Amino acid sequence: MKGDRIKYKEGYKYQLVETYSVFVGIMNVVCRTDYILLHAGNLIISKGYAWDGASGPTFDTPDTMRGSLVHDALYQLMRLGLLPESYREQADKLLHDICIEDGMSDFRADLWRAVVEDFASFAAEKGTEQPILIAP
Repeated sequence: MKGDRIKYKEGYKYQLVETYSVFVGIMNVVCRTDYILLHAGNLIISKGYAWDGASGPTFDTPDTMRGSLVHDALYQLMRLGLLPESYREQADKLLHDICIEDGMSDFRADLWRAVVEDFASFAAEKGTEQPILIAP
């Protein structure tokens, strides 16, 4: 049986099974994708959204999941050119604060924030979204 080709992207480990919303305080900016809505300071990430969890030389734990979800969604909006990169510092602070709220030690959260501030700028650059792959 021959069907149409599929289009997909690599690099994702997790997928939301229900919509998640959080107040992020980014006001006067409205961004919308198929899975993300940023409006009136609220970030709404829809069921089905996929993200890769913690990046770099670290590991995923329960206290990293919400922070990495919010951070990845905001960085994705920046890569797509929908959210100015000037919000990167706020996204990095949200990662830090959410991880602490979820039980991460201050030391680990501070280390994570320092690493993303120093080394993750490429991940927020417009136009660096994962390429679309086609098979077969």
